[in-house]
Amino acid sequence: MNYDELLAFFKKLDRSAFIDNEYKPYSGVDEALPIGYGQTISQPSLVVEMTRLLGPEKDSRVLEIGTGSGYQTALLAEFSGQVFTVERIQELSVKAQDRLEEMGYKNIVFKVGDGSEGWEENAPYDRIMVTAAASELPQELIDQLKPGGRMVIPVGPPDMQELVLVTKDMKDEVDSEVIEHVRFVELHGKYGWREPNF
Repeated sequence: MNYDELLAFFKKLDRSAFIDNEYKPYSGVDEALPIGYGQTISQPSLVVEMTRLLGPEKDSRVLEIGTGSGYQTALLAEFSGQVFTVERIQELSVKAQDRLEEMGYKNIVFKVGDGSEGWEENAPYDRIMVTAAASELPQELIDQLKPGGRMVIPVGPPDMQELVLVTKDMKDEVDSEVIEHVRFVELHGKYGWREPNF
């Protein structure tokens, strides 16, 4: 992935198109904003940083957990071969699909459901982007990552998480690196905070 190309596209991408509530006027502010159903659209600087860390390539098969408004999905679709995106809230998924189809993206496959354990039918993936916080690294997602693959995921308790870059080498050895501290909404399902995992 070319970082200059990523930045150029990011600057062109109108964040207000992904917000359809009273927070739309604040789309230019570098903060997470509510999009309904207890979910948020992440702050723009973090979205571009997570995309840079993930480093999708033009032939990458990417799994995204948490479609949300589709803002992060647009960045992934622009720089990947195919994006498989899972959202547990149907209303958000439908809105995101409409937005992204209107933008002309034809390389996105949408699913409504619990993405906490990935999307096994289409595995393995070159890249996995998780946009909600897990209580621990989901083993299912690690298993669905190809050798040579990368995953970006927030991990930790509700008040503060670590943004983790997970890499898998060609021998299936897994390494994880903490990038920074972040705050995300909960990844529901098996790896949610309500589970006594940490």
